[in-house]
Amino acid sequence: MHEGLTAMRLETERLSIRPYRMEDLQESFALMQDPALFAYMPLDVMPREAYEGLFAWLIDSYRTPFDGPFKYSFAVRSRETGAMIGWCGVGVLDFLAPDKELYYLIGREHWGRGYATEAAGALAAYAFGTIGLSRLYAKADPRNAASLRVFEKLGFAFDRVLEGLTGDDEACNGELLYVLGRGRFEAFEISE
Repeated sequence: MHEGLTAMRLETERLSIRPYRMEDLQESFALMQDPALFAYMPLDVMPREAYEGLFAWLIDSYRTPFDGPFKYSFAVRSRETGAMIGWCGVGVLDFLAPDKELYYLIGREHWGRGYATEAAGALAAYAFGTIGLSRLYAKADPRNAASLRVFEKLGFAFDRVLEGLTGDDEACNGELLYVLGRGRFEAFEISE
């Protein structure tokens, strides 16, 4: 694991965010079995074997240093129960490389409680303060009102509608792209 991530553990009022460990595999796989989570994403429920490969890749990605083309995903757990309630991440946005994007997913039974904003806000602070990024992007399907509200609460500004993307990025056409600079984030009071 890259030394910058070895001690990474973010604590918010209700959440704990840390790198995945192999013992998280079953709980993470179970979380990702709800097709409703992918209504606005070009993903789908994966069979166990495929998910094990993805999970190994997620853990292996922690070897990439902060100045490399990293894609880090982290477990989001309830501080009260210890249960995994989702994940969040920061990593290279392929069609804007080397720029990075912020992303997250919260299990359906936890929707509407502000966990996405809490996790994404903590990770944005880490990305700006510890990793040293100067700008973050986020994107969402225009029908995903909940994610658009999270962007607004964190201070992201609308950049553009994505179009003209090809290859692996083609599924992102039509999504809304938002941007957040470090200075704006530091000056912005996260709204509830």
